[in-house]
Amino acid sequence: MNVSDLGEDPLIQRITAGLPQQANVIVGPGDDCAVIERNHTHDSLLKTDCIVEHVHFLPDTEAERIGWKAVARVVSDFAAMGGLPESLLVTLVIPPETETSWVESLYSGMQCCAEFYGFSIVGGETSSTTSSSPAMISIAGTGLVEKGQAILRSTAQDGDQIFVTGKLGGSIQGKHLDFHPRIEQARWLAEHFRPSAMMDLSDGVAKDLPRLAQASKLGFQLDTAKLPCSDGSTTENALSDGEDFELLFTLSAEHAEHLATIWHQHYPDIPLTCVGYMTRDESQELHGGWDHFKPA
Repeated sequence: MNVSDLGEDPLIQRITAGLPQQANVIVGPGDDCAVIERNHTHDSLLKTDCIVEHVHFLPDTEAERIGWKAVARVVSDFAAMGGLPESLLVTLVIPPETETSWVESLYSGMQCCAEFYGFSIVGGETSSTTSSSPAMISIAGTGLVEKGQAILRSTAQDGDQIFVTGKLGGSIQGKHLDFHPRIEQARWLAEHFRPSAMMDLSDGVAKDLPRLAQASKLGFQLDTAKLPCSDGSTTENALSDGEDFELLFTLSAEHAEHLATIWHQHYPDIPLTCVGYMTRDESQELHGGWDHFKPA
């Protein structure tokens, strides 16, 4: 058996099973971030992510946009937990013939994202790879969240309504390079509505919603006709394209109507759509979504 026979999620479950967890670990593998005890007011969020040439960006992509995307992906994961980014480290792996100007532009994009969202880039590592090999940028970082307030994937409840922010699909048109993580919106939701579960949409609704349901030991019913599609995108794109980096969250039915009423007063330019509900019954079957070892 090789990893393409297994698939991404089963591989992760296999290699993380039994990893040592010290007493200060609140949430280990399986959520958008790890959660670690910090002090009497806050918990720490830990996250690492990478992007690889030919997988997450093309060789002719502007380096500044690549840099923005590399760090914004990690910021999006902090948003999914209801937290804030704090400090990031960068690991850069490039072939020796890479132009210095490309590297400088890459870091300019990272710096723009850090300044926009108010966090620090505090160091990292560089390494060469063999000539003509793809470049790889890995970002590891810390965030923080109020103590005991991290929003997990595993805490949705039967009957909760399922919401998504923004519009979905069409990442190939370029929005995966220029997206803005929903930090502000996630913090507002956490303060005023406290979603029962939340994650960001990185691999498509068809892949990510089943992950949330499985973590919460529930099923779901998704009304695909209600999926908010980006201009020029289809429902299939919304289900499967991935790299939307919008919020997917669940909320009790009693609060859902109130949220739908006031959301647009605060965020008139960001759609919010109820697309289904959680259930104790078996989930409907979805196909598609991105799997690194079984590409859609």
